[in-house]
Amino acid sequence: MNGSPAGAGPLYQGTGAQVPYAPYEDREWPAGPPWRTFATEPRMPEPPDDEEADRRLGPPEVRRTPLPEEVRMVNAALLLRRPLLVTGRPGVGKSGLAYRISRELGLGRVLHWPITSRTTLTSGLYEYDAIGRAQAAKEATHSAEGTGAFVQLGPLGTALLPYRLPRVLLIDELDKCDIDLPNDLLTLFEDGRYEIPPLVRVKPQEPTALVHTTDPGGTAEITAGVVRCHAFPVIVMTSNGEREFPEAFMRRCLRLDVPDPDAAALGEMVAAHFGDRLGKRQRQLIDDFLHRSGQVGGLAADQLLNAVHLVTSGHYAHRPDEWDELLEAVWHPLGGEGAGTA
Repeated sequence: MNGSPAGAGPLYQGTGAQVPYAPYEDREWPAGPPWRTFATEPRMPEPPDDEEADRRLGPPEVRRTPLPEEVRMVNAALLLRRPLLVTGRPGVGKSGLAYRISRELGLGRVLHWPITSRTTLTSGLYEYDAIGRAQAAKEATHSAEGTGAFVQLGPLGTALLPYRLPRVLLIDELDKCDIDLPNDLLTLFEDGRYEIPPLVRVKPQEPTALVHTTDPGGTAEITAGVVRCHAFPVIVMTSNGEREFPEAFMRRCLRLDVPDPDAAALGEMVAAHFGDRLGKRQRQLIDDFLHRSGQVGGLAADQLLNAVHLVTSGHYAHRPDEWDELLEAVWHPLGGEGAGTA
């Protein structure tokens, strides 16, 4: 990257390794289309980092071989400032893509927004403790902090703050959402802005409010109750393919279908977490896993990692009968016995 991802080569390589880059304040980012450029001046400091990517992916010095389609679609999403919808069976590693992008490009900790049937757009943007604010006003406490002290931005709301470089947002299992959420997200993605009504209502008295973000200990200054992004976030949305999304929503996303990992990909995943501790037994265990997966209609990759951990623990080295029974339990079908799809 030579200190900047703005060169002629692709931004994302997909190897899982961290690319050397310049200090945050000196880094450049390639320009997006004029209609996806937001004029807000960056005001947020460099985001924090954590060890979540290493925990999920293994150490960054362990390289992986990415699928060409993955590299093409991720880089297209980065350049076009468009969300990436990642589809595939449960357990194929869809959410891991967000952590690879963030670690490789040095964009800080991933903002994670898990979706349920009760999730609303507002819950991803912010929470407002109206009861706490009323109680504080009644008791004449926290008066110096103002309304912003009772606002907590969610993962989506934090991602849209005016950072100099894009934050990475993982919207996990979007197919569990309420029917209205995709269309609500569509409007937000187009505008790159949102309002926080409790702060809009008090803006004559409190033109600038200090609110909490979803980053540990993080805060942000909000002017006139409106948040506008500077660099549109890198948005990775995962789906198990359990539902269809509105056509207008799909038209504004890029889609990446993740296939089941083959023996080589599984071997790289095992090596990332366990090195060569499995030795010659690695190939046989992977072959057994793939055979079992084909029998039951698909297994998740982390079920293989569970088995590898049990093997490398040494507790079952001299108990082959018990080991076979244990594998049956660890490699259970994702959707119950006899499930053909999961």
